[in-house]
Amino acid sequence: MRIPRALFDELVAHAREDAPNECCGMVGHADGAARALRRVENSAHSPLKFQMDAKEQYDALTALEDEGLEVAMYHSHTRSAPAPSQTDVNFAKLWPGMLWLIVGVAGDEPEVRGWWIEDGQVREAELEIG
Repeated sequence: MRIPRALFDELVAHAREDAPNECCGMVGHADGAARALRRVENSAHSPLKFQMDAKEQYDALTALEDEGLEVAMYHSHTRSAPAPSQTDVNFAKLWPGMLWLIVGVAGDEPEVRGWWIEDGQVREAELEIG
């Protein structure tokens, strides 16, 4: 997936604003490119996990689908690399076939990485920023 620089900057801004807690939300995409971002409140208010507010999650998903976009989920890691934790792998079981974007802001340079998580198996998705 290609992530335009402006949308990458939005993802990073959301992660930094919510730090030290994880942020979460959805990215709408089509034709191999990210096109829209919808923030969702992390109702867990935790640096170790995210839990999307149910109403905001529904509203974001509905809005993106109404725009004819496919949906990817995103969240941040504020203390570790942007790779799926066991908690992430367990949570992904609820959303088979979903692309997961993880925004890493623990280091000096922010990083966004994509992941396919199916049946407990994790493989990295190719992302292009810019």
